[in-house]
Amino acid sequence: MPGRRVGRRCAKRDGDARQLILDAAENLFAAQGFDATPTAAIAAAADVPKGLVFYYFPTKNAILSALMRERVPEQPVADLGGVITPGDPAASLVKLDSAINLRDHHSSVLRVIMWREADTHPDVRRRLRALRDQLLDITSRVLQESVPAPVRPSTLHACAAAWVSAMFAIASSDRLHALDGLPVPSTDDLFPVAQVIAAGMTQLG
Repeated sequence: MPGRRVGRRCAKRDGDARQLILDAAENLFAAQGFDATPTAAIAAAADVPKGLVFYYFPTKNAILSALMRERVPEQPVADLGGVITPGDPAASLVKLDSAINLRDHHSSVLRVIMWREADTHPDVRRRLRALRDQLLDITSRVLQESVPAPVRPSTLHACAAAWVSAMFAIASSDRLHALDGLPVPSTDDLFPVAQVIAAGMTQLG
């Protein structure tokens, strides 16, 4: 047991304990929800004393806020060059969805926690709104650079908003399908939506 305490002190000194706590909280919040996860369970999963959790995070809400702040990427897509297909906005939109990967993101913060906790936690709602604004800007740029002929800014914005709403809706419905053991929609199911948006953008001009 003395060796275990030394290991914990080293983790604290090296700054590893904070990340262990966040890792444990992310996994537990995703698996069983924020409200159903006691702080003691986070400490146990992180293999740190409960007091060390409160040393870094005064409240459980502070842990959730840190996850939103630190584990939702500031740039959802690092490079748009691989997303844009000139002259084909529908294909570009589908590539954008794959690059963002809201439905099967490697981070459970983005894949599960944000959608589950947005109703009851203001920090989560704020981060979700910020993500939506980022995606609106990115989608507008993708459409602008892939459309075969110029379109009005208002049309770009409306079509970008429609696509972001579609991505959000599919991400949340996919989660419900997974929870019920139903087949999850594929990219093939999303492509017709992209075609409708692309056709509408061309029609509106």
